[in-house]
Order: sequence, then structure tokens, then C-alpha cells
Amino acid sequence: MQSFVERFGLWSDEQHRQADAVAERLQAGEVDVVRFAWPDQHGVLRGKTLVASAARAALRDGVNLTSTLLAKDTSHRSVFPVFSAGGGFDSPGMQGGADFTVVADPATFRALPWTPRTGWILCDAYLADGSPCPFGTRQIMQRAVGELDALGLEFVAGLEVEFHVFRLDDPSLALSDAGQPGEPPRVSLLTQGHQYLTELRYDRVEPLMELLRSHLAALELPLLSLEIEFGPSQFELVFGPTSGLVPADTMVLLRSAVKQICQRHGYHATFMCRPKIPSVMSSGWHLHQSLRRKADGRNAFIPAREGDALSETGLHYLAGLQAHARGAAALASPTINGYRRYRPFSLAPDRAIWARDNRGAMLRVLGGVGQNATRIENRVGEPTANPYLYLASQIFSGLDGMRRRLDPGPSADVPYETAAEQLPRSLSDALAALRADGLLCEQLGQRFVDYYCHIKEAEIARFNLEVSEWEHREYFDMF
Repeated sequence: MQSFVERFGLWSDEQHRQADAVAERLQAGEVDVVRFAWPDQHGVLRGKTLVASAARAALRDGVNLTSTLLAKDTSHRSVFPVFSAGGGFDSPGMQGGADFTVVADPATFRALPWTPRTGWILCDAYLADGSPCPFGTRQIMQRAVGELDALGLEFVAGLEVEFHVFRLDDPSLALSDAGQPGEPPRVSLLTQGHQYLTELRYDRVEPLMELLRSHLAALELPLLSLEIEFGPSQFELVFGPTSGLVPADTMVLLRSAVKQICQRHGYHATFMCRPKIPSVMSSGWHLHQSLRRKADGRNAFIPAREGDALSETGLHYLAGLQAHARGAAALASPTINGYRRYRPFSLAPDRAIWARDNRGAMLRVLGGVGQNATRIENRVGEPTANPYLYLASQIFSGLDGMRRRLDPGPSADVPYETAAEQLPRSLSDALAALRADGLLCEQLGQRFVDYYCHIKEAEIARFNLEVSEWEHREYFDMF
């Protein structure tokens, strides 16, 4: 009997060979269990853990998950009527909490270094008829990468990721702490004050840094540096460039790994953009990107003439990022909290502009003639972003700039004073901008955009029902 993969022809010859190698490792007894991990609509890993004997068959047969997972907002509430026709998604076969199938990408298999004899593999989502799940975000990025491939180009990206790590004082597991979501853990600082890149602060948290370094190295992630960031208990990890899907796969594994490693050693790690702690600094995710020609392996952004910021291809790509900056904002910063970060003169952008080596601009251009590291740094993202959607939005936007031969205009050397289109200042505004961006709606799929906006609008509606501390302080005594 044919497997799910064979029946629908889901793998390349190379993936079949990779799966054979994984199956041999399982047969040899290297691990006892395998976590089949699927990145959901939020970029959060979900899935099932199978014992090794069952995992061998599941490599090709897939693992069934409940379709209600596709209906969840960030509180794990289902925001679609899953028992109505089509499961609320207008999709046959998905009503009543029916199953969908996640199929492993055998190239992603690895052993997790922080838990004994445990394998891990990343999966893609399919419907019962073998068609890609229309809400599978990794497959959206696969389409974007495929469009570049048709032009003989590869997407190359390096990651700069800021986050906070605190000492875990109380995990908030009292019965009264239960909820949806539950009470957050109670924490204390590992570092205080604003001590950007100071060696003394690094030495103080060296046990944490070594813990992260050793485990991320064991995962073979391309870690370059570990840094003390501006705010209290804030850190940054920088990763070297990788291509295709790998930068996004790296990001989802990184976030999950850091949180699990820290939890096991008495810490709480969070990629939330702006936690509610005194003197906090917002965390960003700076995305360095370029295109590489497959024919000769050269960076397609390197300019040929002194004085040019980028090649012609690079400038058109840059202009595309600029033209769709508002529409892509909801994918780069998908939480209500993320919009607390965009403040003038804060090293976070507030308008859609580019500049040469200027950290106040949304798009910072680096490199020049003869410099292989020539690239565009997009500084708009927050570290909670679903990396498949964020990176796909960059590719789709850049390709549009290339196809229409858009001009990005001159470098904005005073970025907080340059007249330019303002970035959305709230998640609501960002969702409206996404709906209004015809190119992104077409490339992501109108059905997906409607689905994504519905989930995010449900989160906003819940937020608007809560009485904030600000409101209570402002009005309770005044009126």
C-alpha cells in the first residue's frame, strides 16, 4: 500500500534519500522518540511526539493533527466556527475538527541536545486529498522561494534577534493562576540598567550565554555572536547568512530552543517585543537580506560602480520593499504589543524609507563595490513574527519592485525628518494596510489574507474588552 507521500508525490528524489537516512538512524536506535513539529499560523511549533518505531512509518505516512489548530489565536482560542460548514474556513473536509496531515521534511531532522535521545523534524501541512493546506505558512514561503528560483536567484538572509531572559522566580502554577491565557510567570532581572555591549555585564551572565552557545552549536545553527543589548535582561544573537527556507526554519527552531533550554535551567526567555518591566527596551528582529545568482554564486546586489548603493537589481528590490512596507507591516510585527516599539529616535523605524548605513531608517543598505556582504537590513520586524510570512513578504515585495523596475529614490540621511509614508502605528492599521495591498493579497492568496486578518482581529477585539491600568489610573479618580 502506498504511503501518503508516495500517493500524492510530495517529495523530491533527494527528500526520499534523506528520509531513508533518517529511517536508518531510527532503526539503529539513536533516539527513543521523535517530535514531529509543525509551525502554525503564528510561527509557534505544535505537533506530536512519536516513539521511534512509529516515527519510521510516520516519515512517509505523515501525522494527523486536528484542524482546530488552524483556528487558534494567540490565547489558543478557536476564533472560527469549527462545527459549521467547512469548519468556518470555507474549506471542504475541515468541519467538525477533522484531521489534516503534517508531513516531515527529512532535511530538517536533528537530535535535540537538551533532552536525551529525542529527535526533531519539521513538517508541512496537507489536506486529505494531498493538496497543500491553504493556511500552511511554510508552504507560502516555499512558493516565494520558487518564484526566485525560476529567475535563477536564491534568497539569502542573516538574522539579528533580540530577546529577554529573566530568572524564573515563580512559574505561576497555583490553581488561581489558570486561565486562557494563564497568569505569566513571575521573574527577576539577570542584568540591570542600560549596559549596551559591556564586557562586565556579559561576564555576569556568561553561564547563560555558554548554555545557549553550546546547545545552539549542537543544533548546527549558524551562530556568530552573543551580545548584551540595551535594556535590562536583554540580549541579542546574530546568525550568519543562509539561503532559501533555512533562515525561517532557523528562526522557529531558535525561539523554541531558547525557551526550552532556559526553562530547564531556571530562566524564563521571552521574544515578546516590549515586556512590562521598568526601564524596558523593545526587542527587534533585524533581517539582513540579499539575492544570489545561482549560475555563478555571486551576490546580485553588489554594485558595479563606485558611489552606487546597490546594483540595479538590488535597487529595484529595495524599492519593492519600500513600496509594500505598509502592507507587509502586519507580517513583520503581528502583535498588538509590537507597535509599542515604533517611536521616533528609538532605533526603530517609523516611516518607509531607506538609507546608507543608518540605523534610524527602515531599510539600511550596507556594502558596496567588491563587497560580498552587500545587503539590505530591514529593521521593521519584531521577534514574534512568523518567519515564513515575514520572509515571504520580503521576497514578494522585492520581486514586485524588480518586475516593475521601481526606483527607491535617494538615501534618507535624516530618517526621522524625511517626508515619507508613515508605517502603521497599530495592529489594526497594519491589517487594513495588508488588506489594501493588492500585490501581497494576490501573492499570499486572498483567502489566506482574510483568514490571517480574521485571527488577528479576534485578538484585537479581546484586547479592546479589557480595562487597562492606564484607563483605571486616568479616569477612576477624575470622574
